[in-house]
Amino acid sequence: VLDASVREEACPHDLAPTSSTTATLALGDALAISLLDRREFSREDFALYHPGGSLGKRLLLKIDELMVTGDAIPRVTGNVPLRDAIFEMTTKRLGCTCVVRGDGTLEGVLTDGDLRRLLQRTSDITKITASHAMSPKPKTILQGSLAVVALQEMESYNITQLIVVDSM
Repeated sequence: VLDASVREEACPHDLAPTSSTTATLALGDALAISLLDRREFSREDFALYHPGGSLGKRLLLKIDELMVTGDAIPRVTGNVPLRDAIFEMTTKRLGCTCVVRGDGTLEGVLTDGDLRRLLQRTSDITKITASHAMSPKPKTILQGSLAVVALQEMESYNITQLIVVDSM
């Protein structure tokens, strides 16, 4: 029989075990981190065992899956007139074009920024070739590299294009 006159006032904090669950979560996290450290579990291991998660995808994604390939790559030889190089850049819509030698090896890169800097120095571009306007030492990355590494490189150099090469 419940006597309505004898009611205990329930403290709202007694209803939810907030501090004990928080402490248990913190202890569980500390144990997990200690175990990962002891077994020398790396980011790559995490990506391998959890490839479906966002971290796993980020750590396993290679630039080969993102890069432009084949005929979509803007490229010109160094002896083409600057006008033709600009046309190639405009057609392929990447804001740059690779300047390659006759054998296809990379000689340099011509970017929108290179063009703007050139036009600050001269207005007559009729006799200028791609080789004269390009950056001769473009930032490159090896094919097969992780996309996250490519992004870090681009951020560190404050660039929007990174040329993927098969050897350096």
